[in-house]
Amino acid sequence: MAELPGPELPPTLSRCSGRFTISTLLGTEEGARGPYAAAEGTGCDSAHPTQLSGSTLCTRTFGYNTVDVVPAYEHYANTKGVGDAGKARPSLADLHSILKPDPGHLQVLVSEPQHSNGLPEAGPEEAAGEPGKAPEPVRFGWVKGVMIRCMLNIWGVILYLRLPWITAQAGIALTWLIILMSVTVTTITGLSISAISTNGKVKSGGTYFLISRSLGPELGGSIGLIFAFANAVAVAMHTVGFAETVRDLLQEHNSLIVDPTNDIRIIGVVTVTVLLGISLAGMEWEAKAQILFFLVILVSFINYLVGTVIPATTEKQAKGFFSYRADIFAQNFVPNWRGPEGSFFGLFSIFFPSATGILAGANISGDLKDPAVAIPKGTLMAIFWTTVSYLVLSATIGACVVRDASGSLNDSVAVGSPDCEGLACGYGWNFTACAQRQSCRYGLSNYYQSMSMVSGFGPLITAGIFGATLSSALACLVSAPKVFQCLCRDQLYPLIGFFGKGYGKNSEPIRGYMLTYVIAVGFILIAELNAIAPIISNFFLCSYALINFSCFHASITNSPGWRPSFRYYSKWAALFGAAVSVVIMFLLTWWAALIAFGVVIFLLGYVLYKKPDVNWGSSMQASSYNMALNYSVGLSEVDEHIKNYRPQCLVLTGPPNFRPALVDFVGTFTKNLSLMLCGNVLIGPRKQKMPESRLTAHGHTKWLTKRKIKAFYTDVVAEDLRSGVQMLIQAAGLGKMRPNILVLGYKRNWWKASPQSLEDYVGILHDAFDFKYGVCLMRMKDGLNVSRVMQAHVNPTFEALQRPEENGTGGRAAPGTAADPAALASEQQASTIFQSEQGKKTIDIYWLFDDGGLTLLIPYLLGRKKRWGKCKIRVFVGGQINRMDEERKAIVSLLSKFRLGFHEVHILPDINQKPWPEHVKRFDDLIAPFRLNDGFKDEAAVNEMRQGCPWKISDEEVDKNRAKSLRQVRLNEILLDYSRDAALIAITLPIGRKGRCPSSLYMAWLETLSRDLRPPIILTRGNQENVLTFYCQ
Repeated sequence: MAELPGPELPPTLSRCSGRFTISTLLGTEEGARGPYAAAEGTGCDSAHPTQLSGSTLCTRTFGYNTVDVVPAYEHYANTKGVGDAGKARPSLADLHSILKPDPGHLQVLVSEPQHSNGLPEAGPEEAAGEPGKAPEPVRFGWVKGVMIRCMLNIWGVILYLRLPWITAQAGIALTWLIILMSVTVTTITGLSISAISTNGKVKSGGTYFLISRSLGPELGGSIGLIFAFANAVAVAMHTVGFAETVRDLLQEHNSLIVDPTNDIRIIGVVTVTVLLGISLAGMEWEAKAQILFFLVILVSFINYLVGTVIPATTEKQAKGFFSYRADIFAQNFVPNWRGPEGSFFGLFSIFFPSATGILAGANISGDLKDPAVAIPKGTLMAIFWTTVSYLVLSATIGACVVRDASGSLNDSVAVGSPDCEGLACGYGWNFTACAQRQSCRYGLSNYYQSMSMVSGFGPLITAGIFGATLSSALACLVSAPKVFQCLCRDQLYPLIGFFGKGYGKNSEPIRGYMLTYVIAVGFILIAELNAIAPIISNFFLCSYALINFSCFHASITNSPGWRPSFRYYSKWAALFGAAVSVVIMFLLTWWAALIAFGVVIFLLGYVLYKKPDVNWGSSMQASSYNMALNYSVGLSEVDEHIKNYRPQCLVLTGPPNFRPALVDFVGTFTKNLSLMLCGNVLIGPRKQKMPESRLTAHGHTKWLTKRKIKAFYTDVVAEDLRSGVQMLIQAAGLGKMRPNILVLGYKRNWWKASPQSLEDYVGILHDAFDFKYGVCLMRMKDGLNVSRVMQAHVNPTFEALQRPEENGTGGRAAPGTAADPAALASEQQASTIFQSEQGKKTIDIYWLFDDGGLTLLIPYLLGRKKRWGKCKIRVFVGGQINRMDEERKAIVSLLSKFRLGFHEVHILPDINQKPWPEHVKRFDDLIAPFRLNDGFKDEAAVNEMRQGCPWKISDEEVDKNRAKSLRQVRLNEILLDYSRDAALIAITLPIGRKGRCPSSLYMAWLETLSRDLRPPIILTRGNQENVLTFYCQ
């Protein structure tokens, strides 16, 4: 802990809690002392206020004064209330750096005492009753909020109308297998939901929130949109199911309103309007309605179970009900397939939708008191109890009712009649005739209303059907807007933000309710839901598959952030659940599965294209890290080979937005091919430059992303430029993904720069060669630096027009010029020659010296890109006039073996001719200010004259390098003659011998070689090792 001196506090200011004694030190003089000011002889510092982070308070902990604080809930919460200035932990600088008096930071902060358990004394829910607080939103526990809601959504008309028929077809044994197979999928999904929902605080948005925060916005957004739509259409489906039941009752009593089809529409619209009213009344009223439906269904179940033990009347016996009989159970235990749907998977596809609905509780996650507890507990309990109800129902009705019955009281016979076949003969009924003709109206195989017939009071079963359909419709009517509201607020898709607004204490999505209502009414009026129903089922199964995959993916990435408090899950079971969900989609309806996948892929592609600016810490991010780490480590074990050589570039851009042409040039030939690192050296004291580095790094990365440059940005803080570049050369990269080429801009107006910056610039080139780097130097006629104002970093190496009198900061940033990261990313992008189509121009390569082939390789890679693809590449090499044909054939043969596609080769026989005298004079005038003019003095005298100015050129060095100097002059003449209209010139970079060629002379060579050229010129020198090969191994 960072201790601070000070005597014991008065007991009135302290608060003891166990072994911790913590109190806030506040000044006693009103307006005279801030929270960091000490009283007489006490406090955080000896006598003065101290500059700490905005909300850091000095507390008394473990018996002494300290800036350190004990663990607290508020330190990890994303949001803080207004006035909670004292709830943040101190920064590292507060604990580590020297505390300096800062009178400007005097402020009076009143903070609540901390507590030994690190938890807030009263959360927002407990404090809602205080005066002035916002009204408390309605929150539900796991029973009312999740379990009952899920059970109601799982139970449906299939339970009442189809399960007895499935039992007759598949038999009790296979029906149980169908139920357990379906429940296995939903249970695995429930376990996955439980794991995801307990891995952090869950907010509103339900299924969409869970998937998007786990797998990212791409999959989350697509599944959120189709899931909300599926719920909206499901409202219509369940409402139509209710309306059909009411219509059938009206038909039985000859009381149709208009006609059978329009009656469904009328009843459906009225019903969904009433459900909308319940929803708009608030979640509390909606929950009360669900409780009512739940009680109705429970009463209908009890009514059915009671009916099974009541002795069968004659009418019921005629319909095939004989109470519990062992032989009936035995006969119904085995399958008896009938009709086109009489197959195991056919019946499975009919039953499976009745096992779904487990997401109803999770979909209102924002209305739960504690989603991390309620969702796992409520969902799994709902699955358990509904499974029990399905198993009990199939077993009991299969033990009571025979498969075929006529319903006619005249079919009673004496027990043991010779012409009677079937189990009913033993109970005095002969259903042989209708069974043989398959014309029986009753029995499990023929009568869908068998539950109503068996029950003690038939209308209660009808009431149960009403409760099941209406509760499911109401749950979907609430789920769709809640999920859609969260999706709208995340703004992943255009034109839907309007529906994200919430109203009231629960932030109810009123606009979402109205949209869901319109969609539901639209599908009710269509009244043809048989075509859309399979697609909706597949949309729900897509959600199941992605939830399971989310759990598996989060587990397999081994992210330290994946720490669900719910431990009873398996990543392999989750993967199995995802795969089975996809298989079931195709088993249900293959064409609907294809449509569902098509919609998901389309929405996924849109979000991938838009790249929303969100960061939710998804498992996809963790997976990207894992893959990158594994591949990088694996790459370290691979031996290098010339065939796999890639130009991996460390580009000394300074701030990348200062030199966009340099960035674009390297980004063009490295994109999707090799590594590009933009390096920046921040020159100055480390304490001064480190905050600047942290502030601007993200902005520079965003700028590169916006420019569609696939590159990394890195910076270092150094006392001078050369040492900073040495750090980058040695430390940049990872494993085999390390730069092997140093790319930098040409130093314009170098003769006006400070001598030390000139020495550093040439020294950087020597350092690159020392570290076995290739070097690529770029010069453009108008310079590279496009900065208009002094920003966070003005680097003397790359300064376009650097004059000592204009750069009084000596290459350091002027105070207050730190670039804003947001401004960097949003600034106008400068256009460069490397972003435009070059047309049918030429790329001229002057391969004057064999550097291993790098001078050839970079233009070749550039020519492969679309913008440079139409350019013709010409290769120029030096030669003798009497051997031009032989030398040309030799170079053409060599280039053909390299398979570069360079066919136009020119031999330069006049490369060794003497340059024009006026050009020679211009060169002599260029180096004149840097000459020692030592005459015929001895070596000792010359060394003494050069003491402290190593960039000076002695007369001896001028004479020794005269031929090389004249060659640069002559080469410039050749470039002007042959390549004046080229799109790009690439030429071998001359090398000055370290310790023998002064920096000013070397820069004069480069200046002379590249001056007065309109196209960009790239001076390249490899590290003298092969980067091209004509062998296949």
